[in-house]
Amino acid sequence: MEFVRKLPLPKEIREQYPLSAEYVKKKIEFDREVAKIFSGESSKKLLVIGPCSADNEDSVMDYVTRLARVSEKVSDKIVVIPRVYTNKPRTTGDGYKGMLHQPDPNKDSDMLAGIIAIRHLHKRVIEQTGMFTADEMLYPENYQYLYDLLSYVAIGARSVENQQHRLVSSGIEIPVGMKNPTGGDISVMLNSIMAAQHPHTFLYRGWEVKSSGNPYAHAILRGYVNKHGESLPNYHYEDIEHLCKEYDKRALVNPALIVDCNHANSGKKYKEQVRIAKEVLHSCALNPEIAGIFKGFMIESYIEEGNQKIGEGIYGKSITDACLGWDDTERFIYYMAERL
Repeated sequence: MEFVRKLPLPKEIREQYPLSAEYVKKKIEFDREVAKIFSGESSKKLLVIGPCSADNEDSVMDYVTRLARVSEKVSDKIVVIPRVYTNKPRTTGDGYKGMLHQPDPNKDSDMLAGIIAIRHLHKRVIEQTGMFTADEMLYPENYQYLYDLLSYVAIGARSVENQQHRLVSSGIEIPVGMKNPTGGDISVMLNSIMAAQHPHTFLYRGWEVKSSGNPYAHAILRGYVNKHGESLPNYHYEDIEHLCKEYDKRALVNPALIVDCNHANSGKKYKEQVRIAKEVLHSCALNPEIAGIFKGFMIESYIEEGNQKIGEGIYGKSITDACLGWDDTERFIYYMAERL
């Protein structure tokens, strides 16, 4: 390995690009509202929605500005958190790894510029739209660059069995969603939730640290891939009913589920996300136990539907996984509000 340069400490970056005092206070209030969804104190549902990857600041801001207007109209039923995913897992290690690595997808990696760019984007979303954001914790050691800005964190299917992700999640004060692994064994996901809900002492960024446990660690069902490489769903009635039973077997607090409507659940057929969400809502109507643990959806959505290759230059269109377009997104949000 070549050690290129030593990067600034997270504290230094946070001090250089601070969140305004007004939004520090608002974030505390918003985080309390989200926590009440997972504790069962609120009947509202969560919608984590936005581009597969936040690849372009201008189009992300355009998207979230639209989302903010819709969110206000459904705020009595739905708490909306925009996906501002700035680092992307790559199955083979190749491909666009997100704004953290490449602030400009057409240029080479620049990690320092990337750290500054992702903080700037999350901060801009908050201060210009009033919406608080979600990101994936791909690298646990980088979480400190954004921890004061995020209101929701996801642990991906390829990271959920990793010990460091689990331990760092136990020290996070906001809800952390644990996805089932790509192989589909939900016991791996549930073990991760258990680890995150417990206190730990561990090594983090050169420090011995202690965590108190995260009571809002919860499950995300995202489908899985079988031994033949075929995508299979796990959002059906029987899948969620089974998750309820597995939750009951474990001493976990605040049993909760977010359904990821894309990825292996849709077989990456992005248009299927709406149908999947409708089926889950129907399952909730049939079974109070399912309705009790269901807390919301994760949807991949952007301005233009589908996806494109890097360099095509279509504004507001994903350069990673295909997404719902804006018109379908807006219709779905209103439909979801009507059904809740």
